[in-house]
Amino acid sequence: MVEWVQVFVGLIGALGLVLIGLGVLAVARNAQRSAGNDEEPRLKIKDLGKHQHKRSLVLREAILSKDDLKAFEKRYKQEQKEHKNKEGADQPRSRVYVVDFHGDVQASQTTLLRETINALMPLLRKDHDDIVLRLESPGGVVHGYGLAASQLLRLRGASRKLTICVDKVAASGGYMMACLGHEIVAAPFAIVGSIGVLAGVPNFNRLIKDKKIDYYELTAGKFKRTLSPLGDVTDEKVAKLQEQIEDVHELFKAHVQKARPTMDLDRVATGEYWHGLRALELGLVDRLATSDDVIAEALAHADVFEILAQEKETLKHKLWGRFFGGVAQVFKASRWAQGPFG
Repeated sequence: MVEWVQVFVGLIGALGLVLIGLGVLAVARNAQRSAGNDEEPRLKIKDLGKHQHKRSLVLREAILSKDDLKAFEKRYKQEQKEHKNKEGADQPRSRVYVVDFHGDVQASQTTLLRETINALMPLLRKDHDDIVLRLESPGGVVHGYGLAASQLLRLRGASRKLTICVDKVAASGGYMMACLGHEIVAAPFAIVGSIGVLAGVPNFNRLIKDKKIDYYELTAGKFKRTLSPLGDVTDEKVAKLQEQIEDVHELFKAHVQKARPTMDLDRVATGEYWHGLRALELGLVDRLATSDDVIAEALAHADVFEILAQEKETLKHKLWGRFFGGVAQVFKASRWAQGPFG
């Protein structure tokens, strides 16, 4: 009996939090509308040269003697001074900007990529500045990755060199982006390729007919809809969808061929993927290395800046997080939530 009372009290508490949460969110929404909906992504800039020096210094402090550490710091400051003296109007020091793209099925990070590029474009000096893009993506929707690839074309045209680094995977739409690099660098066992197109549609038409359910699908235009989850399946519809897929594949191949004209497209545009070692043999990538190697190389001759784009956490998101955290605490406090799975 006591346990059920605790459960009831917990549920009442949760319901109260729901009502309070809805009220607070309504107030927050009105306040945000009054103040303007500022959801612009934030750009976090990190000087990787300075960052690396600080990390290295921590280790050196533990390993070196005071005299050796002092000598190291003196050499470092002298090198920095020489770099500044060499840099002038006729010979400005190169900069390398490191950008990330972590792709999902919808290529949802394209907005962050666009904002990052918009911020970079006025700063890029075509004769002096390079871009390193750390790309990870298994691919996804054609229109999403087509737009993301178009954003990379902007970087390719505005920078001296665009290097695409693939540490884990750049397949399908991911390779649609990767092939636009002046140089593609892949880790030995990264997954690369998958130059193909896929469409899958579950169909329940026979099931609803068996259950004597009527479904009406009205269209204007013969091929406004081909296959759908509930519509009937005909040879004509299947053939049309296959034709559309083949057309997208041809566009994909033309895109890759334009970016990498020396590659044997008939050999690689089969929808297959390869690991970095094989991808190098097939011309899908230019060399084997990790993004860490590429950045280390850049640090030897240029100022390197990492640009991290983050979506700004709005008041609504903050309140939702605190609200659900409160609900979780209510249930966690009850004995009901601490049963055999608690």
